[in-house]
Amino acid sequence: MSWLHSRRIRFLCAGVTLFFILFAALRLGFLIASADHAALAGESTGVILQTISIGLRFDLRLALLIMLPVAFAASLPRVNLVRSRFTRALTGLYLALATLLVLLVYVLDFGHYSYLGQRLSATVFRFAGNADISTRMLWESYPVVWISLGWLALTAAFVSLLFRAARVTLDRPRRQPIRPLPAIAGIVLVSALGLLGMLGRVDNINPENPVPLRWSDAFFSGNAAVGALGLNPVTFIYDTHRIPPEKYDLAELRRHYDTVAHYLSVDSPDPATLSMQRTVKPHVHRLPVAQAPNVVFIMLESLGASRSGLFGNPLDPTPELDALAREGWLFRNLHVPVTGTAKTVWASITGIPDAARSESATRNPFISSQHSVINALRGYEKIYAVGGSAGWANMNALVLGSIDKVRLYEEGHWRAPNDDVWGISDLNLFREIDAILREQARKGPFFAYIQTAGNHRPFTIPEDNDGFIASSIPDAEAQQAGFQNTAQFNAVRLLDHNVGRFIEMARASGYYDNTIFVLFGDHNGRISTLPFMPPAFELLGLESTHVHAMIHAPKLIQPRLVDEAASLVDLMPTVAGMLGLEFGTATMGRDLQYPAPEGERAVPVILREGAFPVIGAVTRKHLVRMNADGSKASMHDLAAEAPLKDVSASHPEEFARLSKLARGLHESARFMMYDNVVGK
Repeated sequence: MSWLHSRRIRFLCAGVTLFFILFAALRLGFLIASADHAALAGESTGVILQTISIGLRFDLRLALLIMLPVAFAASLPRVNLVRSRFTRALTGLYLALATLLVLLVYVLDFGHYSYLGQRLSATVFRFAGNADISTRMLWESYPVVWISLGWLALTAAFVSLLFRAARVTLDRPRRQPIRPLPAIAGIVLVSALGLLGMLGRVDNINPENPVPLRWSDAFFSGNAAVGALGLNPVTFIYDTHRIPPEKYDLAELRRHYDTVAHYLSVDSPDPATLSMQRTVKPHVHRLPVAQAPNVVFIMLESLGASRSGLFGNPLDPTPELDALAREGWLFRNLHVPVTGTAKTVWASITGIPDAARSESATRNPFISSQHSVINALRGYEKIYAVGGSAGWANMNALVLGSIDKVRLYEEGHWRAPNDDVWGISDLNLFREIDAILREQARKGPFFAYIQTAGNHRPFTIPEDNDGFIASSIPDAEAQQAGFQNTAQFNAVRLLDHNVGRFIEMARASGYYDNTIFVLFGDHNGRISTLPFMPPAFELLGLESTHVHAMIHAPKLIQPRLVDEAASLVDLMPTVAGMLGLEFGTATMGRDLQYPAPEGERAVPVILREGAFPVIGAVTRKHLVRMNADGSKASMHDLAAEAPLKDVSASHPEEFARLSKLARGLHESARFMMYDNVVGK
């Protein structure tokens, strides 16, 4: 065993060990500080330990990958780590930079999971296209200076350990020459152990085609929170980035075309052309009005259903919105297709779920101009208003390219000064857009889309807030009601306050009585287990897609409680049906006034984004979820106390129906994004 005295092998082993200990400690920190403890509590100790074991193997793989260039430098015949100061210095610089970058990824991963409940993946690169806004949001939302100092201090401390290990191993006196045979045997053994560590498994190894440990192994339990515990952020970014994006799976689309064509009531189904086109006739229950009503869409930033008093939130943070909902159509089970502001803007305008794998569809210049049901509002002035820059996620390209003759109002158009990274306050946005709508109402009907942003980090409460009084309840009390802290609770209350003020403005300006107001959350923030919400919404990931949504027009419609599952993409076709419009469409949105052809109404959701999405079809009672390729399908009872239990065996027909819909609608959404392009 004289080869163990090799100084270079000792240093390589020391480096791998130190990096592995660092990553294991960070994994422990994630478990303590960031992991979803409520979701983990429902799993057995054996499952948790197995997941941690998988995660540690990913950590070992990363440690080995980082040390591979060092192994190359150590193996050089004359200018290796022992003989060359230059090689030693260059290796030290590499290790310092590698440590700096890897720890930065961990810092970002902790923040990303804390805010969105998802580990860092290649989708983070979409924010690079808006680096200025992303940087300002981080600066205004987090103690960036202290976090940066901690990151640099940890880097410096760890690099000093590496340098000390180099001195202890590489600078020690050489005891005796190592004979060739033991040296070769040592190299072979160390290499074999390194390859086994890279492979990440000792079970089920096929010598002819060894399958390494993969990210999907961490999700063996079906619990997303458990799977997150088993991932390594650095290797997961690589795994999600290296998958080449594909538009859609044509063979899979054809396989499910008949199901989707029936779901959409396609006029002339044709599996050869994959036509999704249909003409929607004026609804028999269209509004009996002599003057064309105005339409105002209000996107409510981060307003999930669990934030609403109507859904049982004990702090009653949304009294204004709840009062509006009681006078209109309240959708108890409306879901956005996938979480994210840009993705909600896309779906609400196009009527297509944003099923893009690598980044939001608004960032794809080849599909930014879409046919929209909004354009069926002929004779309407069309207005889009956002307090900040519409260039965020290239949403301006979608708005301008898809809505005919739209007037886009954004940062730079407003008289009020910016309050934070997201532009002017929601209250000032409502004030200035009310003046525009008041003037337009004198000329003719209008369609307006108002995008709020105040209920978003950094949760700014402006000095000019028209009588709003911030609550001073402790963070712990806010957290018990599902909020991250008191600041977020107040941001929701402020959003509600501002919407109430806008409705007052609309009444005073004279266009309220003849306007259909459509209000909807764009997604929900992360919640913990809440006694007033079914456990399924947190444990199955539906808390992100389940939003507060309504159609408010008390002078035009009667109050109605809609319990059926509904989707964000259905809102514009439903309004068009209320207005008695005839329109053609090849998208997924449906008029909710018509009965669902599939029976119990089902809508598609994407529960996890990225290169390896988890998709589903949700009804009022059940969720079927699966990987995007159809594997690992399961069915869940949304009212059950143990919703993670697979109930597919108890409901085989419903499971088969929803499985086909989930797979078919997801692939159809990917197809529609390209099929619905203007000028195609």
